[in-house]
Amino acid sequence: MPDKPPASVLRKLPQRYARFLMPLFLSVFMSAIVSAVATATSVGLGSDFVTRWPNAWAASWIVAFPSLLLLLPVVRRIVAWMVVQP
Repeated sequence: MPDKPPASVLRKLPQRYARFLMPLFLSVFMSAIVSAVATATSVGLGSDFVTRWPNAWAASWIVAFPSLLLLLPVVRRIVAWMVVQP
C-alpha cells in the first residue's frame, strides 16, 4: 500500500476564498485566450507573436480580473432571474 502524503500537503483553502479564486482563474484563462487571438490576428503567429503576446496578456489580465470581481455577482443575479431555481 502506497504511503499517503502528509495531510498538510492536501489542505484546501476555506470556502470564503472561492469568490476571489473563481474570477482569478477565469480571468487568467480568458484573457490569455482572447489576447492570443487578438495578437495572432494583428501580427500573425510568427516570432512577433511570441514577443508581443505576453504584454497583451498582462494588459488584458489587469483589466479582466477587477472586471470579473465586479461583474460576476451581477451576472449570477441575471442568470438566476432567467432560469428556474432548484
